[in-house]
Amino acid sequence: MTTSVQSYQNPVFDGYFADPFVWRSGGEYFAVGTGAEEASGAPGEPGTPSVFPLLRSRDLLHWQPSGRALVRPDPALGNTFWAPEVIEHERRFYLYYSVGFEDRLHQLRVASSDSPLGPYRDETALTEVGVCAFAIDPHPFRDVDGRIYLFHARDFLDGPRPGTALVVHELETMTRLSSEGRTVLRARCDWQRFMESRPMYGGVYDWHTLEGPCVVRHEGRYYCFYSGGRWETESYGVDYGVAPHVLGPYSDEGNESGPRILRTVPGRVIGPGHNSIVTAPDGITRFLAYHAWDAARTARRLCIDRLEFTGAGPRSPGPTYTPQPAPG
Repeated sequence: MTTSVQSYQNPVFDGYFADPFVWRSGGEYFAVGTGAEEASGAPGEPGTPSVFPLLRSRDLLHWQPSGRALVRPDPALGNTFWAPEVIEHERRFYLYYSVGFEDRLHQLRVASSDSPLGPYRDETALTEVGVCAFAIDPHPFRDVDGRIYLFHARDFLDGPRPGTALVVHELETMTRLSSEGRTVLRARCDWQRFMESRPMYGGVYDWHTLEGPCVVRHEGRYYCFYSGGRWETESYGVDYGVAPHVLGPYSDEGNESGPRILRTVPGRVIGPGHNSIVTAPDGITRFLAYHAWDAARTARRLCIDRLEFTGAGPRSPGPTYTPQPAPG
């Protein structure tokens, strides 16, 4: 399958579409993300498919709105819904997401459907706020041996840079995490700071943030892409850690001066981040799908750019804002 156009220019969808997860199924591309309503705390009526906007495309460039994915669960769970991702398993589609109240007390949950376009109906919690007060950005990853892992972000209060950081658990089933998790990456650098003197959990912290994990395997090594910094600002960008095994240990050494994959282009693109990775119609070329603010910060919109693996590690020409060669 080839695209009928020779070039494209970001953004590839003009509506508000944050935390984009793009996947391919049955010869089509689908995207699910955080809409303006989910981010602001007005996600629609309970019992109806009113949470998380859906898009579909044949070429990664021309996207059509396709309703909403998740049937809103019990309102007692919260009014903000963030960062959905989908994986297909045994002819069923599982949607992982977080729900909670404003910026705290978020839990991970899973919903399922027999169609990539849903409706997805909530099944169960994967984390509980009484045990882990803030868990967000679930990313399911299937390894070459068929085992499935759930990477996500959670809060840590210990160490020199407390804040939100990355962990991984194996999925015992599609709806249950293993009890033993491992830390993937924690903040090491100043650019990963979210806020100085942030009141949290009854204390005040120099708060750092790593979030939005996305994992790919390349030539026997595992690359965990993530977003760091503060999502509203120019500090936000995409970096990665690399490991010899899916469970680590991961290292992001080399990013001390800032994110190496995507970073702000002043006056053009602000805070590119929260990426997923998808293969182009040629079946070979990898693309990052991510959100970015326009220069006026009116909305976070869906963008795509090539991802290449070089001798220095993964790299991208993005975030781009000028015409680029279309996916093959």
